Amino acid sequence: MLKNKLKEQKGLTLIELLAVIVILGIIAAIAVPSILGIIDNTKKDAHVANAQQMISAAKMVIASEETYQTGTHYLTLKQLMDKKYLDKVVSPEEAYVEGTTLAADSATVSNVKIANGKIYGVTLITNKASNPRTITLVRDDATITAGTAAIITTKDITRGIVTPQ
Repeated sequence: MLKNKLKEQKGLTLIELLAVIVILGIIAAIAVPSILGIIDNTKKDAHVANAQQMISAAKMVIASEETYQTGTHYLTLKQLMDKKYLDKVVSPEEAYVEGTTLAADSATVSNVKIANGKIYGVTLITNKASNPRTITLVRDDATITAGTAAIITTKDITRGIVTPQ
């Protein structure tokens, strides 16, 4: 008798099918924003790692080239790669603004600011035309001259300074 009732069921009712669709919709509504947030955080972490690599490469330049141990200098991302202190830096989004030589355009080119052999700034900018992703952490010249500026280390570069958030 129970066997006959099980054999008589041929499929799902419309209500059961709708219930399954609603449940799947709820799961998707919860999961998609979470996954998108994880992807964005991963991109930010990649930018942070690239900026940290720029700082580490600049430290090697300071240690090996005496000209960077005195005065104020800007090392662009391109210079770090050309001098072979960095391999090709790959951005998780748009390519970075590598720059060539640098003087007044330190705010528009990916670079590391060095003063008297210490790192006081790092700027990493993507080449996106509208709303580029940037990391900027630069101490101002007045605090560097006064000796009150803290040097910048890789630990100072965090996901929180990546813009736009």
